[in-house]
Amino acid sequence: MLNALSLSNGRGNLSSKERGLSVLAGLGLAAAAAKPRPNPILNVLALLGGAYLAIRGVTGRCPVKQALLSVMPKEAIPVKAKAPVKRSSRAARR
Repeated sequence: MLNALSLSNGRGNLSSKERGLSVLAGLGLAAAAAKPRPNPILNVLALLGGAYLAIRGVTGRCPVKQALLSVMPKEAIPVKAKAPVKRSSRAARR
């Protein structure tokens, strides 16, 4: 079902953390665009960038990430592995 905020049918490709950070960064950048600057082009660019990040976070879809993941070979995508647990010297002596 399409609504006003969705750009396409299907699941998003962003995690909850990525979505939240995108919304916060987008709103911050858009707020920074409201500050008067000598060059109005910077205001427009900041507003457009902030709007893109906010929409990316709200919808959960990022065409840039999707394009990068489709181009990268599967072997190049990092897999999260558990780091080995370091034991302190005290624990080793017991």
